[in-house]
Amino acid sequence: MSLRAQISEDMKAAMRAKETSRLSAIRLLLAAIKQREVDERKELDDIEIVGVVEKMIKQRRESISQYEKASRADLVEVEQFELEVLQAYMPQQLSDAEIDAAVAAALAASGAQGMRDMGKVMAILKPQLSGRADMSAVSTMVKARLGA
Repeated sequence: MSLRAQISEDMKAAMRAKETSRLSAIRLLLAAIKQREVDERKELDDIEIVGVVEKMIKQRRESISQYEKASRADLVEVEQFELEVLQAYMPQQLSDAEIDAAVAAALAASGAQGMRDMGKVMAILKPQLSGRADMSAVSTMVKARLGA
């Protein structure tokens, strides 16, 4: 089953179960997917949908930190719930050891010598790890390996 079909089925299940907050979060996701499809004038595949989900997760995390600074526990709770719903559509996350192995392989494949080669390494890693690892953490790991 495609990711889009899974999301649609989950929306129907949330409607039947009268889970309004879950339904709202799923509708937000479907709206974001539809907006990107309209903008790009094509139907998104599963990898592109994961990209949309990743972007929404990042937005939720940023919102949570801002709401926590403003002492708005009610809004933090809403964003936290949406974050949990969105994370259900992400592929299985890689372990630190798997990410470390991928970074080592990318460093060897690119022949990276220093920080100036970071772009080459990240270009190799992004398609492999996108959606399966936090790319900012991967970037930090690559910087540490390159001696920054």
